[in-house]
Amino acid sequence: MDSAETDIHQFEEVLQPIPEAVRTKRVSGQFWIWAGANIAPINWVLGALGIELGLGLRDTLIVLIAGNVVGMGLFGIFVVMGQQTGVTAMVLSRAAFGRRGAYVPAAIQAALAVGWCAVNTWIILDLVMALLGKLGLVDPDAPNIAAKILVAAMIMGIQVTIAWFGYRTIAAFERWTVPPTLAVLVLMTVVAWFHLHIDWSYAGPAGQELHGSARIVAMSTVMTVIGIGWGITWFTYACDYSRFVSTTVPQRRLYLASALGQFIPVVWLGALGASLATTNGSVDPGRLIVDNFGALALPVLLLVIHGPIATNILNIYTFSVAAQALDIKVHRRKLNVLVGVLALAAIVFFIFQSSLATVLDTWLAAIVAWVASWAGIMLVHYYVVEKGRVDAQRLFDPVGSRRLPDVNWATMFCFAAGIVATWMFMYGATGAMQGFGSRALGGLDLSWLAGGLVAAALYAVLGPRVSRQESHAAVLDKPVP
Repeated sequence: MDSAETDIHQFEEVLQPIPEAVRTKRVSGQFWIWAGANIAPINWVLGALGIELGLGLRDTLIVLIAGNVVGMGLFGIFVVMGQQTGVTAMVLSRAAFGRRGAYVPAAIQAALAVGWCAVNTWIILDLVMALLGKLGLVDPDAPNIAAKILVAAMIMGIQVTIAWFGYRTIAAFERWTVPPTLAVLVLMTVVAWFHLHIDWSYAGPAGQELHGSARIVAMSTVMTVIGIGWGITWFTYACDYSRFVSTTVPQRRLYLASALGQFIPVVWLGALGASLATTNGSVDPGRLIVDNFGALALPVLLLVIHGPIATNILNIYTFSVAAQALDIKVHRRKLNVLVGVLALAAIVFFIFQSSLATVLDTWLAAIVAWVASWAGIMLVHYYVVEKGRVDAQRLFDPVGSRRLPDVNWATMFCFAAGIVATWMFMYGATGAMQGFGSRALGGLDLSWLAGGLVAAALYAVLGPRVSRQESHAAVLDKPVP
């Protein structure tokens, strides 16, 4: 651990730019953070979701690989933005949304982190029950409601404890635990692909293979869930961790380390989940493991529990900094405990939901709706309006500062328009998540593209004018020499 990292903790308890003097020059930590966050059961569950929705294995893999090339490529851009400004994503939002206008994305991000923390923990409960069933401790065919809640509470406690100590501990946890987990997954993959009866030519349910427009529609839905849409879900997290990387580190190195840290495990586990699903058509993580690995389920299940913990320590930490961006004057560590309590309550709700595929599809589609719009605005603001030269210090001005608008209503309009456009071209699992634009196209899901482009295009027109007004106000606020 370099000396800079030992001093970071004193600068992250309250929101402020991370000084260059205490930043790390290692990019390996970024790779392990993002890889660890994605070596989780949810990623093979999402891979299996393509099979569950009726696609063949080849089409699922095409969407998975091509979509994540684009999604993670864009994710890397937000990583660089964090490095260059030294601030979190929600603080950076103040530049475009206004000092208090940024409360809107910050509140959504805080709620999103709670939801993800709950979803990721809920996903592994079937895995744990399958493991305990193997050990004879529970009846694997029983609901096991009380046991699931108890296990969820224990896992949540571990996650909150790790996140309690901040970025340095999170980075160390990922750095030391991800490599052995990768080794187990290599073994798991070898066993699956060379010793199990994977149907590599699987084209869909027998006699119900998708063709023509129906096939394209299904691929577009999966693209929103596990392709480009999956990369989009990470945009709002990127800056929160890359702000600790020195600006002397070449942007290309940081970009590649972060993007590959996401891309490799997502595609790997997605492909593994999709291939396993061809043996039983299941999206349930417990069945995917127990039905396919038998005696190997025990060591695999024990180590795979690492995945949600590695992911959720990021969610818990990001919740705390998003809440701080709301000007909530509560210590970051107390906020960590709060998110644990809220997430556990959400897990209890999820336990009583019957359809895993429907819950996941609806959840991910809702996330894409707002993140795509936010991302379009932020990309235009950072690279077009401010040309990559954001004055980070003014983002910490108190409410009422003339150097930032209080609420940038032009941005709010663009943001809302982007969300509406996303919904219009979304085709989710439930009727409420199916926009009339997508229905008119026969169910084709172009939500992420429509939302991002509409928000970005509108802001490209409105953003520069607001920025000129801000610049004039900033000049007026400068003290007279």
